[in-house]
Order: sequence, then structure tokens, then C-alpha cells
Amino acid sequence: MPPEMSSPSPCTRSWSISEESLRRYVHFASDSCIQELLSASVGNDGWKVVTVNGDGVEISKRRSGPLHTFRSRWLLKSLSPHQFITVATAIDAAKQWDPDLVEARYIKDVEDNLSIIRLRFGDNSKPLFRNREFIVYERRETMEDGTLVVAVASLPKEIAAGLHPKQNNVIRGLLLQSGWVVEKLDDDSCMVTYVIQLDPAGWLPKFFVNRINTKLVMIIGNLRKLVATEA
Repeated sequence: MPPEMSSPSPCTRSWSISEESLRRYVHFASDSCIQELLSASVGNDGWKVVTVNGDGVEISKRRSGPLHTFRSRWLLKSLSPHQFITVATAIDAAKQWDPDLVEARYIKDVEDNLSIIRLRFGDNSKPLFRNREFIVYERRETMEDGTLVVAVASLPKEIAAGLHPKQNNVIRGLLLQSGWVVEKLDDDSCMVTYVIQLDPAGWLPKFFVNRINTKLVMIIGNLRKLVATEA
């Protein structure tokens, strides 16, 4: 396996942005992300199934420019969307279902349902995430039909640098339009869709970047166990 090369020169530009400008930007960006997530949860246009495991979890991918977007879908029985989202978005529980994560903390709350979060992955993480951090927004919305959507994506690097200056010993990656869609079904179950598109930044072979499906299988398995214990 080729060694991971050093990160590019750290970003020195940053933007000081007002609270209102930040709120308006994140609302605009997350509106688009929510629509993309809803579309991905119901359609199959362009999606290619990668694997379906023994638990009925389907993982598929779709080409999005130079990278792939990955989607996982599975049915959770006897569990409400609210129960699932409460566990999946609990920042203090994130390490339990993603062992590569070494730190997750809130930078600031923009609104009751809108936060800025720092995700930090350590030296022992898998190559896609090793020694990387992501400064993301997280917006939680309930649709008219009761479907819950959690939109997550990185802030532009200049805005992120203004909110949380980048340290020289980490690589700041980009989490593109990603998140959860949890649809309530008639039998007190829910259909979960998780979408992720990642640009880890730095240099990595495309083989690693486009094999994120193996990490998804691990995350989903951990989440299913965690949700079962909390239900």
C-alpha cells in the first residue's frame, strides 16, 4: 500500500462571518442537501448496488464527478424514526458506532435544530480518515409526512477556518452532501437511508476513497446494535 503523503499547505485564508450571515448560508446550503437526501431515499436513478448483506442492508453507489456518493438503506423493525435519530445523532455516542472517531464536539448552535460540529479522526483511523478533521453543519428537519431528515456537510474552508482555525498536524477533509433520511412505516418500523460523499483531502489512492462501502457496513452494524440496546 503506498504511504500516505503529507497534507497540502494549510489554508491561511479565513472569513470572519456574522451570526446572521452564517445562519443564512447554512440554511441555503442545507436546503439543497435536504432535497438531495430525500431524492436519494426514494429513487434508484444512477445508483448501482454494491452489496446486500445478510441483515438486508443494501449499499449502493453513484458517480458524482470525480468521486462516488454512497448510499445505504435498511429496515428497522419496531423502532420509530425519532428513536433511531436520537441515537444516530447523539454526539456523545458517536464513538460507539464509529471507532475511528476520536473527538466530536459542538462548536456552536446556530438555531435549535442547526449546529456547527467538529469531527476529529486520529492517527490510528483507517486511511480515509486518518489524522483528519471535518467542520460540518448539522440540520435536523421533520417533513410534513413525519419523515426525519438530518443534513450534514462541511462548511467552506474559509468559513470553517474563521470558526475553528486548522491545526498544522491535521488534514481538513470535506464531507459533501451527506446525512440521514428516516421514514416511518405503517407497522411501527422505519426505513433508514444514509448517504455520504467524502473528499478526504490530502493524497490517497482512489481505491481507498471509493471503497468507503466497507466502512459503511461496519458503521451500520454498530448502529444497529446500539439502537437495539437503547430501544
